Amino acid sequence: MALWRTVPDLEQLNALQKNTIGEVLDIRFEAIDDESLSASMVIDHRTHQPYGLLHGGASVVLAETVGSMASYLCIDASKFYCVGLEINANHLRGLRSGRVTAVAKAIHIGRTTHVWDIRLSSDEGKASCVSRLTMAVVPLGQTPPAR
Repeated sequence: MALWRTVPDLEQLNALQKNTIGEVLDIRFEAIDDESLSASMVIDHRTHQPYGLLHGGASVVLAETVGSMASYLCIDASKFYCVGLEINANHLRGLRSGRVTAVAKAIHIGRTTHVWDIRLSSDEGKASCVSRLTMAVVPLGQTPPAR
């Protein structure tokens, strides 16, 4: 695939969610093409805030999960690893149930940083959140930059 250095396999990506927050929140990688990676997350008691709406922090977890995995697929994992440097999110619409889907597309794939545009939407395709994630690409054995 054009963007990916590592050949993506959705089954393997989903297996990596075991024993992580992704497993707790039922995050599932669902689609990949030449330019994007998609994952979805359940909207229920695990991801609600007190008013019964999707918690903004849960949306950010989904955005960082899909963007981080996308960065991983763009690097030589025998030499590097990726960590989040910065993430922002604009919450556009409240969601109460179903699944929310995030689609990550690269804005910049550099030697030391990656920047991702991540769009979250409802089951009906309505935009719920827009996020931007900056990832640091760090050589194995080095400590990541301070957050």
